[in-house]
Amino acid sequence: MIRSFRLRLLLSAALLVIICLGLMIPAIGKAFDGTVENFVAARLEANANTLIGAARAIDGRLAMPEMIAEEVFDRPQSPILGYVYDQNGRLLWRSRSAVRERPNYRPTFDGTGVKLVKTTDDEGRGFFVFDREVLLGNPPVAGFSIVTMQPAEEYDRLRSGFMHQVTLWLSGVLFALLILLAVGLHWSLRPLHRLSRQLDAIETDQRDLLDEKNVPSEISRLIRSLNRLLDFERLQRERYRDTLGDLAHSLKTPLAVLQGVTEDLRRKPSLEHEVSALQVQIERMNQQVVFQLQRATRRGAVLSRPLELQPLVESLFSTLDKVYAEKKVQSSLHFPPGMKVQAEEAAMLEVFGNLLENGYRLCLTQVQVSAQFIDDSWIIDIEDDGPGIPAERRDTVLRRGVRIDSRHPGQGIGLAVVQDILEGYRSALTIDDSSLGGARFRFRLPSVSPERPRLGHNEVRT
Repeated sequence: MIRSFRLRLLLSAALLVIICLGLMIPAIGKAFDGTVENFVAARLEANANTLIGAARAIDGRLAMPEMIAEEVFDRPQSPILGYVYDQNGRLLWRSRSAVRERPNYRPTFDGTGVKLVKTTDDEGRGFFVFDREVLLGNPPVAGFSIVTMQPAEEYDRLRSGFMHQVTLWLSGVLFALLILLAVGLHWSLRPLHRLSRQLDAIETDQRDLLDEKNVPSEISRLIRSLNRLLDFERLQRERYRDTLGDLAHSLKTPLAVLQGVTEDLRRKPSLEHEVSALQVQIERMNQQVVFQLQRATRRGAVLSRPLELQPLVESLFSTLDKVYAEKKVQSSLHFPPGMKVQAEEAAMLEVFGNLLENGYRLCLTQVQVSAQFIDDSWIIDIEDDGPGIPAERRDTVLRRGVRIDSRHPGQGIGLAVVQDILEGYRSALTIDDSSLGGARFRFRLPSVSPERPRLGHNEVRT
């Protein structure tokens, strides 16, 4: 499929020009043939009139003089041939120039008067033939066919050379037209190129709006619509930034209070373990608030760095084991040693935290996380042995605000947030059946190195 607008126009125009030239060449050839035939007919008719003026009919029989006034008939090497036939097509006389020629032509005295045809001889040479029927005598009662001929070789060569020159000239014209067309298209499409550059500048945060001055009328409305859309998006972004800023500010004080309380509780040795867990969760809450604020206001590509996933997932396992201690979930982790991805830690905490929390909440006894290296990326699978997700609901469950589990509290935005984050890594969340019997959540993360990593024994954490 041709994706270039300029190339499409150029190919379309070239095709139209080629079709037009392809129709012109036969038309030019036909016009040339008509001109040649008219010229030859006029020449042969004049020669035929010379023969008619010299011919006599005495008692119904043809009488021709020894010498014809027109020398072309008396010279043996002359290209002009002369013949006289009776009404039955029998040859009565031929000129000295026609002694050696044997054209395959026999006239038919049919009352048509005058005709110009082409014929050939035994060797395949072509001849123009002018045939005129006349009545001679006094009174004119004897009918004869006065025939003059001329070889067509000279005109065939002339036509071949002419058509060759015409083809060369028209090919040159086609080439010149394509060059001019390419230049014209480049000039005509400059506004679109400028629009593309401006859109690239907007994507890289180098400008806010498209230029509405000096643009063609055909795209001025499009540019105005895009600018309105960009304005709306900018206002929305500012609104989100302000809202999240207010949220972060409102959470700042409660987090500080919790931080102070944990410091006080840390002095009690009997609560040291609980205080450590609380401290970890407060820090994680603070990281997530900062991450969500940055994600809402960020433009462009996701900034990331090499991240080892195993410690992150094990930390989430440890936290969720405490939250769902009564279920005694058997969690397993199958990651190659030293596995790293190109991602942000806060983003991965959000992704794995939401998916693992769903797995712990809905599983019966097992949750499993595994990875495999395919096409320079890591394919991550998070599986459980719970009831799973029906195939007809797998697309809708990824929408914001949609929930299929009404037994537990929630807003139905966790999977939508995960999907949104993964889009920043050019990935997508897919849902399928798990080998454990429940649901399998799969997504792709970029590998740190394009080289295939050395896979060792899987590490299993249970």
